[in-house]
Amino acid sequence: MKTIYIECKMGAAGDMLTAALADLLPLDERKLFEEEFNSLGIPDVSMSLSPSEKCGVSGTYAGIKVKGAEEGEHDHSKSEDSSGHGHEHSHHRPVDIERIVTGISGLSDKVKNDILGIYRIIADAESAVHGVPVTEVHFHEVGAMDAVADITAVCMLIERIAPDMITASPVNTGSGHVHCAHGILPVPAPATAAILADIPYYSNGIESELCTPTGAALLKYFAGEFGEMPEMTVEACGCGMGKKDFETANCVRIYLGEMNAAEEA
Repeated sequence: MKTIYIECKMGAAGDMLTAALADLLPLDERKLFEEEFNSLGIPDVSMSLSPSEKCGVSGTYAGIKVKGAEEGEHDHSKSEDSSGHGHEHSHHRPVDIERIVTGISGLSDKVKNDILGIYRIIADAESAVHGVPVTEVHFHEVGAMDAVADITAVCMLIERIAPDMITASPVNTGSGHVHCAHGILPVPAPATAAILADIPYYSNGIESELCTPTGAALLKYFAGEFGEMPEMTVEACGCGMGKKDFETANCVRIYLGEMNAAEEA
């Protein structure tokens, strides 16, 4: 059984999951994917995949630019969380997200449905946290175009790799506080904590937001199980690098391989 295992010892964010999945691809296929993504015509968005290294570990970095500036480079109406993920204060309702996604040419129906399914998870969490109907939820950081790009890229890569099963480790959320559109919030942010309900997570003391709402929603949507890595014959390991530097390599690792017969049984 073709299996993906996502190691979340340094949390999960949309750009890191994108980079780790892309890192599983051979270099020529990675370049083709980058070209395919940039040909979609997502408004004001472009992506570049480049080599990166953290603490001696080599991998891939996914740089998403919106209106020519990468996350955290916008000089107006932005917030930046403690993990270095900056976001424009774009306010989108679920109906706006649906209009954006359905208007992206070149995506399969499966990918569009996956994107909207992930946003439903985020909308439900925001609705519960803020006490408003789902239809009235206003996405802030997760509604910015860079998050739309991250979610779209992950869904495209999952379709391309086509695993039979996806599992993940317990999630390191980080700790401390995060600055966002609603003010200063504890880590994990309330929406992240709501999304991670029923998913094992922890903090090992790193004062930074390691798991974002987007990363949490992607894990909740795609991962069927959470726990130790299953016994599998690994064919490739992709490393997706974050922006910040810590004593521990700031990366998400994704293993791709065949689950052994004993585990399948």
